[in-house]
Amino acid sequence: MPTPLISAVVLSFNSARYIEKCVRSLAQAGGAAGGIEILVVENGSRDASPDILRGLERELGDTLRCFYLPQNTGTTVSRNLALRQARGEYVVILDSDAVASEAVLRGLVSALEEERDCGLVVPGLTYPDGRFQLSTDVFPTVTRKLQRFVALRSMEGSTTLADARRGDVDYAISAFWLFRRSLLDDVGLLDERIFYSPEDVDFCLRIWLAGYRIVYVPQLVAIHDAQEVSRSLKRWRFMLRHAGGLAYYFAKHGYAFGLGRLRRRIAAARATRAGTGAGLTAAATSRSAS
Repeated sequence: MPTPLISAVVLSFNSARYIEKCVRSLAQAGGAAGGIEILVVENGSRDASPDILRGLERELGDTLRCFYLPQNTGTTVSRNLALRQARGEYVVILDSDAVASEAVLRGLVSALEEERDCGLVVPGLTYPDGRFQLSTDVFPTVTRKLQRFVALRSMEGSTTLADARRGDVDYAISAFWLFRRSLLDDVGLLDERIFYSPEDVDFCLRIWLAGYRIVYVPQLVAIHDAQEVSRSLKRWRFMLRHAGGLAYYFAKHGYAFGLGRLRRRIAAARATRAGTGAGLTAAATSRSAS
């Protein structure tokens, strides 16, 4: 199989309702956008997800590679397994309850290439009925996390994508990311000491601390059915894991209530990278020429 332009990484966990639509959307969009490999990690599902994926493997051939794990390893160990196998110039991380389109993939690649110091780009997300989804935010503090827990739906209901503007964001949920594979050389893989959330916040913060930016492009819209367990009050086990992950994240990065010190660290990292004239585009170009 020729080297693909894009490697798409998808997790499947009890996702029988969504996984086929997700994989087919990637196969169609990625093929039209210049070539894709789809890497699905089947994370110990107890529904029909493995059978659906085996059928898709037979149909899609080399375009789809699946890794079948006997139990749920969370979102970091599993994604890292696929990231280590990725061969594309660009990497897409997509939730199994999201769908891709050629326009969004092409648009994200273009946005990434437009700005030399951009490390990660994300589209606007909506629910299937078109409602705005709050998929980006400022870095979490204890206060902000409590606010999101109590008032997320009202926060989303007070905003539309028409209100959103393209620009830098602190972090984006990992429902739909696009970045160059070479970013992993600077930032590393997902932190496997976090089982489930906030591995996405941690990865985004490390992007900023490496001197790069994260850009939100709400004019590019993708649908995300948002079935992630953190949004379900019934999933107490995962909520407890999330609380543990947050405690680890705050200890790791040395803050919990205020962002002032963190902002200064990011500004220093950005200044250092600007001073060296480094950039992912330049680095990628150099590698391609060698």
